[in-house]
Amino acid sequence: MNQVSEDYRYQDSSYEGYAPSDGYYHGGNEPAQEEDAQSDATEGHDEDDEVYEGEYQGIPHPDDIKGKQKKKAAGVADDYRDHADLMAQRMEDEEQLAHQYENIIEECGHGRFQWTLFFVLGLALMADGIEVFVVGFVLPSAEKDMCLSSSNKGMLGLIVYLGMMVGAVMWGGLADKLGRRKCLIISLAINAAFVFLSSFTQGYGFFLFCRLISGFGIGGSLPIVFAYFSEFLSREKRGEHLSWLCMFWMVGGIYASAMAWSIIPHYGWGFSMGTKYQFHSWRVFVLVCVLPCIASLIALKFMPESPRATVSNVAHIKTPKQIDEFIEIQSSTGTWYQRWLVRFTTTFKQVWDNVLCCLTAQYRMNTLILAVVWFTMALSYYGLIVWFPDMIRYFQDETYKSKVAHFTNNKILNATFNFTLQNQIYRNMEYINDKFIKIKLKHVLFEDVLFDNCFFIDVTSTETYFKNCTFEYTIFNNTDLYKHKFIDCKFLNCSELEEEEGCHLDFEEDNDFLIYLVSFLGSLSVLPGNIVSALLMDKIGRIRMIGGSMLISAVCCFFLFFGNSDSAMIGWQCLFCGASIAAWNALDVITVELYPTDKRATAFGILNGLCKFGAILGNSIFASFVGITKVVPILLASSALVGGGLLALRLPETREQVLM
Repeated sequence: MNQVSEDYRYQDSSYEGYAPSDGYYHGGNEPAQEEDAQSDATEGHDEDDEVYEGEYQGIPHPDDIKGKQKKKAAGVADDYRDHADLMAQRMEDEEQLAHQYENIIEECGHGRFQWTLFFVLGLALMADGIEVFVVGFVLPSAEKDMCLSSSNKGMLGLIVYLGMMVGAVMWGGLADKLGRRKCLIISLAINAAFVFLSSFTQGYGFFLFCRLISGFGIGGSLPIVFAYFSEFLSREKRGEHLSWLCMFWMVGGIYASAMAWSIIPHYGWGFSMGTKYQFHSWRVFVLVCVLPCIASLIALKFMPESPRATVSNVAHIKTPKQIDEFIEIQSSTGTWYQRWLVRFTTTFKQVWDNVLCCLTAQYRMNTLILAVVWFTMALSYYGLIVWFPDMIRYFQDETYKSKVAHFTNNKILNATFNFTLQNQIYRNMEYINDKFIKIKLKHVLFEDVLFDNCFFIDVTSTETYFKNCTFEYTIFNNTDLYKHKFIDCKFLNCSELEEEEGCHLDFEEDNDFLIYLVSFLGSLSVLPGNIVSALLMDKIGRIRMIGGSMLISAVCCFFLFFGNSDSAMIGWQCLFCGASIAAWNALDVITVELYPTDKRATAFGILNGLCKFGAILGNSIFASFVGITKVVPILLASSALVGGGLLALRLPETREQVLM
């Protein structure tokens, strides 16, 4: 075989360059010899070795330029191809990692750890619910304790939502970069610290600032809690357990209502230091409301970080991304404030990039639809839960005014009044040698009345005024009948009226009880809706739950046209709250499922911040129509719910989706 191969190679005349052992070429034809002659003539002058005449002048050869351009274009194409390949590989790795993690969670099951975390995060969610209700409960007392005007009261009611709006966006973004547990602990600590300070501060300005920062702190609880807990749940029961977690927001409302009912009416539960420092029972109530936040804060110290968030951060470290060397150098050198400034700006940029990423083509449509649904839901829900108590109070006031007692053209001599006068109007009366001792005046008007040689001793009053009255030889001792309560009155030989110093609390109002009762019933009424949504969330899906709940809530709004009494309003409020809670629960679930781990809390924070903006608008718009018309609030709420519910049907169903 070897010999045949060698013979074949010798006979192959097309094989060039073969030299036999005798040193002569035996291929043998004349053209070949001419080629050899030409080769001898040009020996040492190869075309590749030919010197380009412009080389000595520094001008590159055109062929060299074309070659470099081709290499450069090929290099750019390779870079793009490499980047695309790397991104595709990264997405494939993330999918595999997500499925592996899902399998691990399913094998571990739902055990004692998940239930422990459930209650710990539930306390944080409970603190968020309490924060929403606190200001409404303390306003009737705080407005007298701090001399609040109507505009001051309105600002105090809205400032908490403003803080929560900013806090939701910021803490949600930071939770995706720094970790769920760490950010939740910091946000709860801020809330607890400033709630504690707000209970002791006396001035309106600093109290307003404390409530703003406390709202900023608690604003992070909602986006972090749902992102945190969802990453420990398996796909099959994720919707159900997240819905059960939503119940703690309801528990927060019930807790706040019960504590307000038990504490605030007891004005003796406090102390005072002269007239300058007052610590009344409503401040005790504020302190009690911070207890769930502190309990969650302590328990979180013993909880682990979300493993999904940890793995996601490690994966991003491996991402082929150019690192700014200046930032790396500055973060390890320089003064302490330079290092902190660089870290702050770097983290802020990362959070901002994450926010913008939620609006990229991959997530834009889902984000925009969710934004509209969150906003319409918040506008109608928060607007109505403020409008309901105001309307109930309005109906009660109208009923109260219709029962006012009128007394005219009477003369009363040598009488002693030591009981309560309530909801009465006195006109063209004469009181001579009469004594008003330890009397309570509530919604009483004295008009064109003569008081001659009378005594007002230990008198307390609310909404009581004297108009065009004449006082002769009358003594005022230890009363809260200050000068502003006497309108166009004449005083002849009377004791000096005291100027009002500081602010003073009136005696208990029946309407205070009504505020607590309405809020308590409204919070309790969502219990059936919570149970139904938890049991059906993984069976009928998130989209049907949102759409159905919002449309049913819109129908409930139309029945408000028939609510012409306080009892009817309370009933319709309970029905509306019970129907709408299923949409809230489904929104929370679908929001955490539509975004990957590294964007989950950021997206939730953006949408929840938009929700708080809708709450601010709803509170302002709906409250302005109380006592004017019911048509605008009802039509606005129902149309917003219908539009948001129909638009929600365009969202993708995430019931069977693995968390990325």
